[in-house]
Amino acid sequence: MKLAQSRPVQAAAVLLLLALAVSLVWWRGPDWNLVLHAFDFVNWAWIAFALALNLASVFARALAWQLTIVQALDPPDPPFDRTFSAFAVGLLGNAALPGRIGELARVAVLRRRLPTHGRGTSAALVGTVFAHRLFDLFPALVLVGYVLVTARIPHWAVTSLLIVSGLGIALFAAAMMSARRGQRPVLEGSKPVQRLLVMARQGLSVMKAPAPAAGAILLQTLGWFLQLLAVYVAMRAFDIHAPLPAAGLVLLLMNVATIFPLWPGNIGLLQAAVALPLVQYGVAYPTGFAYGLVLQVIEMSVGVGVGLIFLAREGLSFATLREMPEAVDLPEDGGGVEEKEHEAPRARAGMSG
Repeated sequence: MKLAQSRPVQAAAVLLLLALAVSLVWWRGPDWNLVLHAFDFVNWAWIAFALALNLASVFARALAWQLTIVQALDPPDPPFDRTFSAFAVGLLGNAALPGRIGELARVAVLRRRLPTHGRGTSAALVGTVFAHRLFDLFPALVLVGYVLVTARIPHWAVTSLLIVSGLGIALFAAAMMSARRGQRPVLEGSKPVQRLLVMARQGLSVMKAPAPAAGAILLQTLGWFLQLLAVYVAMRAFDIHAPLPAAGLVLLLMNVATIFPLWPGNIGLLQAAVALPLVQYGVAYPTGFAYGLVLQVIEMSVGVGVGLIFLAREGLSFATLREMPEAVDLPEDGGGVEEKEHEAPRARAGMSG
């Protein structure tokens, strides 16, 4: 009952934040006439190419998650088409809803397709999401090093990149130490925070197997490289002839700008993070802002478009997507995770008709 009452309040808060963000961007943003005219000579063939590269990046990252899942779960392994379907629904959740809902939604979607796996499966899947995100650290650090050496970086951007890199390294080191303990998860009777840590540790089991871990890292790196190419190709659509290091800087700052989703898509903040560093390369701020809008549309169109296709394939509605993270919440009474998670998505699946 309390949860149902809190939803209108949360929705109102999100709408208020979005309205404030839009008002601030409109008031303190670029010359909107110049932003509009930046689209006059866009080469849409390059945009289509960037979309294809982004889709290939999604495929590579889904494969990396599959490798992580195989190491964390007992046989039988979920088929890749089911993993990709869950991953795509998660992209939709992250693109269309605040608070990174998609990370838990993909766990709930995949869990529905694993009826033969017993207790602890949800715990392991939540952990695999955590591990999968940690593998982003490797390509991100390589890209940070490349950009610091080759790109023209504003001072504020250097500080942001170094802080985020330091936090990522610390988090990965803590994850490695946790994974090496090798203890079998015990969820019964544990406190919620303890159970959450146990979940992460079980998913991090891939780190104890060098070959699958290396494979997952290589696939994540491939995903980042394809995204880098998409950013670079989209520059050509706007007749921006900045070098590849500039595209790397844009990609990194886009990721920094979306770490904490203050409102849906962090619209405005992301475009400023793209446009400001491009000024160093002689790109007018309104043109960089328009380019940032297109980059976000490319990202969201892949996530939303592919996500909606696979949401329909799973027999779920968009309204159901908002509720799915509740299915993997840790119960407060110390009981099992699986009963709540195993039943809720199946019952809700019928809501979509």
